Amino acid sequence: MRRICRVHPRLSLPTHPTQRVVLALRRVEEVSVDDEQAPIARLVTAANRGDQEAWRELVARYSPLLVSVIRRFGLSRAETEDVAQTVWLRMVEHLGALREPHALPKWLITTGRREAMRHLASGRRDWPHDPQQDTWPSVPSDDEGPDEALVRAERHEALLAGLAELPGRQRELLIMLMVDPPLSYTSISERTGIPVGSIGPTRARAITRLRQTPPMLAYQTEVEGLSRSAKGGRP
Repeated sequence: MRRICRVHPRLSLPTHPTQRVVLALRRVEEVSVDDEQAPIARLVTAANRGDQEAWRELVARYSPLLVSVIRRFGLSRAETEDVAQTVWLRMVEHLGALREPHALPKWLITTGRREAMRHLASGRRDWPHDPQQDTWPSVPSDDEGPDEALVRAERHEALLAGLAELPGRQRELLIMLMVDPPLSYTSISERTGIPVGSIGPTRARAITRLRQTPPMLAYQTEVEGLSRSAKGGRP
């Protein structure tokens, strides 16, 4: 019996070998950009086994988050680096006891705050002499209250923690898209290797994935809980 394969008349399927190769490469490229599964769990497991490359990758992914936490305490750049180094050493000591890899951002935030406060309590301050230097301790803006500053900081920490869990090229793409002044799609394509026509769809998938990361989900749950509490407390 002969098998008849019918093709919908409106579908134009690639018939030339070159076309098929191009489509195949595009599919492979999208997989490499979007489908890295559980990168943090994999990196934590590898780091626990002594994989130095995994250690370096964890440090690279989470350094922005850790530095952001420490700088909130008004430390200079040199002090921030010292405190961050202490936190990374603590992570070497305690990573094996971490039961859930996705708890790593929370552990870094908690440990970063504790080590920053310990540094402040020790009295070993490295105050710069020139207030025009960018290492001068930051002072909260007069038009921003403590509650607003706390909410902004927590949102920023959740964003950085979520970005750390994305595949490398997705994370790199979103960071480039947030640069001010903005980069052109051509420039982004040259730096990431993502075709210009794929940047928009890749951005959409990356944002969807970012929203689904545990840090962002936890932050959203907290915000919704606070909102319900505020509404419930109204007279």
